[in-house]
Amino acid sequence: MSKTMTKDQLFQRIVAILHDTFGIDPGKVTPDSKLGEDLDIDSIDAVDLIVQLKPLLGGNLRPEAFKSVRSVQDVVDALHAMMHGSDGTAAGA
Repeated sequence: MSKTMTKDQLFQRIVAILHDTFGIDPGKVTPDSKLGEDLDIDSIDAVDLIVQLKPLLGGNLRPEAFKSVRSVQDVVDALHAMMHGSDGTAAGA
């Protein structure tokens, strides 16, 4: 029952989570928004974000795939890669 989402759908979902969980104005969120510098998402908030994203992947979310994530687009790309069977660690180890 794996319903894959497009990158645009993932982006919209992330924007909704950022708004609902952290009170971030959706108008401030762009694919290029940096999680830390632009949106004030610290490492604790990032863990909360990952927990919120886990249901999208049916529990197949691997936190290590988010180590190199810096922007909203990085989150979208990592999630999209995991949904499509790759490990999402494009940056290497």
